[in-house]
Amino acid sequence: MKFRALLTVAAAATALAGCKSEGDIVVQQGVGITALRSVCPAVGVPDYTGDVTLFSPANARTADAIDVTASITNVRTQCDDLNAQDVRATASFDVYAQRRDTRGARSVELPYFSSVVRGGSAVVAKRLGTVTLQFADGEARAHASASAGATINRAEATLPDEIREKITRKRKAGDADAAIDPLTQPDVRAALARANFELLVGFQLTEDQLAYNATR
Repeated sequence: MKFRALLTVAAAATALAGCKSEGDIVVQQGVGITALRSVCPAVGVPDYTGDVTLFSPANARTADAIDVTASITNVRTQCDDLNAQDVRATASFDVYAQRRDTRGARSVELPYFSSVVRGGSAVVAKRLGTVTLQFADGEARAHASASAGATINRAEATLPDEIREKITRKRKAGDADAAIDPLTQPDVRAALARANFELLVGFQLTEDQLAYNATR
């Protein structure tokens, strides 16, 4: 599974170009986009895990056999980074579902996961939860909300002083490294990766469900 998070607007590295102050570390996120680095984890949904499709019968894969579909959306985050030891983050999200057969009231439970990922690939914690969708008789759609939390060691999410100095040090024309982007230096890139955490949420899919999402 690829852990390329689809970052939400509320991600910890929020684009705040107008709020920079001395000592802030500004990371280039893309063409024309900068972001202030934060100890709060970015929040997102890994590829192919934001949707789930249930079939009836379970081994069918044709459109007329689709029973229930559901999607994770409106991912948002709250982060408490004032604690001296730990950073606590909570990701909240909505699940919207649709069913084919609207006869009778029905309850559908869907498992989901929350993972803390360090450096873009190392899963350091994972938890499972369940979101329950209640379909009323005659209704094709249902909605539910869920949340997941994470606690991250503040020291691990903080850049070492020597790395911060390399990134923020003012350079003058004529300095040996004046034309070198510090973010391209191997030790700086490695330190940024080690201090980078993500809180990712998605449906806990079977291998067949994940393959279906990847190929549909």
